Amino acid sequence: MKMKKWSIGLLVVLFLLSCKQKEVVSADIALYETQFFKDIQLQAIFKDSKTFVDLVPKEHASVLESKYLSEKDKPEFDLAQFVADNFEDKSMKALEFKTDTTKTMYEHITSMWDKLTRGPDSLIPNSTRIPLPHKYVVPGGRFQEIYYWDSYFTLEGLVVDGREDLAKNMVDNFSFLIDSIGFIPNGTRDYYRSRSQPPFYALMVDAVSRNDSTVLANYLPQLLKEYNFWMGSEGELQPNKANRHVVQLGSGAVLNRYWDKENTPRPEAYKEDIHLASGAANDSLQKTLYNHLRSGAASGWDFSSRWFGTKGEFNSTETANILPVDLNCLLFFLENTISKAYDLKGNQEESDAFAQKANQRKEAIESLFWNEENGFFHDYNFSKGGLTNELSLAAAFPLYFELASAEQANRVKDVLMEKFLKDGGLVTTLEHSGQQWDAPNGWAPLQWIAVKGLLNYGHEEEAKEIMTRWLALNERVYKNTGKMMEKYNVEDLSLLSGGGEYETQDGFGWTNGVALGFKQMLDDMED
Repeated sequence: MKMKKWSIGLLVVLFLLSCKQKEVVSADIALYETQFFKDIQLQAIFKDSKTFVDLVPKEHASVLESKYLSEKDKPEFDLAQFVADNFEDKSMKALEFKTDTTKTMYEHITSMWDKLTRGPDSLIPNSTRIPLPHKYVVPGGRFQEIYYWDSYFTLEGLVVDGREDLAKNMVDNFSFLIDSIGFIPNGTRDYYRSRSQPPFYALMVDAVSRNDSTVLANYLPQLLKEYNFWMGSEGELQPNKANRHVVQLGSGAVLNRYWDKENTPRPEAYKEDIHLASGAANDSLQKTLYNHLRSGAASGWDFSSRWFGTKGEFNSTETANILPVDLNCLLFFLENTISKAYDLKGNQEESDAFAQKANQRKEAIESLFWNEENGFFHDYNFSKGGLTNELSLAAAFPLYFELASAEQANRVKDVLMEKFLKDGGLVTTLEHSGQQWDAPNGWAPLQWIAVKGLLNYGHEEEAKEIMTRWLALNERVYKNTGKMMEKYNVEDLSLLSGGGEYETQDGFGWTNGVALGFKQMLDDMED
């Protein structure tokens, strides 16, 4: 299936700026179907596939395609020169600065907020960027647009650092995306519009409502739209079948999966996807793999042995066949948050209805994702009818949302401390697959989820140990490089992290946010 063309071949979004409603036309989605796009990406004019899709065409894609087809077979034709002549780099670059490592890591993080802040955006014709009406914080490095689940952990750091104004701007930008697009895309680029990411919007709303719970009710319309995006096809289900993001099991339980509506190579990772799928036996299997890869990107864990169908084989990725434990915990919280918002509005009937939905999901999580034999939460492969074998830090999500029993939490704690805890913190999985969401890498958001989850069940000593090791690694790398990294090698502290489709990035939004949050938590423990 070819990527769907939007009306009149253009991607149209509503853009609200300065309290005025404006129509915004973004890049022509047909760009990704042109021959010049495919050739430029496959010939690796740029080392990073994302570089090209972030350039801005000087003319409409159809005009450039005609020009390319008429010139490409000429002896003197130079593809790199064609790109230079017909595309512009209008990205919002990070400010040039030199880190002063005589300052503490925390002073550095505070100084980085302004360097990572972008917006409000102006419309750039033909750009893939989806413009936003309020200021926002980007992750850093190659990521110069806002990303969905990254932003929650960044936001927590902003709150700790007294930047509630910027934190609220972040939430309002996501509310704008929900209202204008119908959901929050993976990131604010049009090539991300076919999927979302882990649904942390309700947690963001909760974070900016802590000092005034009535604020929560103001976001009820957007919370409901977010819920409809994830659950909208619930009424069209058949037992043991999936429809979009929703799966109904034979037991009648309704749970969710990560899913992307397209089955083509990702524009921002075009050559990588083409290469991986090249060994597929036929076109149908290629398309299936493309969809699983896109769904893996929607999970935020792109990529991980967690999604492999066959141990050690990246091309066996089957993300859309899996019910992830973390996703369903997040949707439990969304249902509970909507229930609270309705209660604040005085609508007890709807409040009770969503409380019941949350309770039904809680029961399903308790019964379906728990492995009694090894005392750990796993994902569930609904196409195979059983738990996956992979152990990952996603198992900490039921503790974070207090969905585990005290006994379950104690057993999860034991596995985390015995198998996952390394010198630099918690490792993501126990597999060394070469993928970035596997060993030896540790990631700030998963340290946060695990630590908060353990604290929910009174395991303060273990939580403190994880935080101490993680922050020590952060500080070590900061002193050596002057940078806060996207991810860290928690097994060998002398090495930087690796794996994945791009080089290790610095900046870095969620690492900064978690570091500030952990420092505050450790300080509070000392008081």
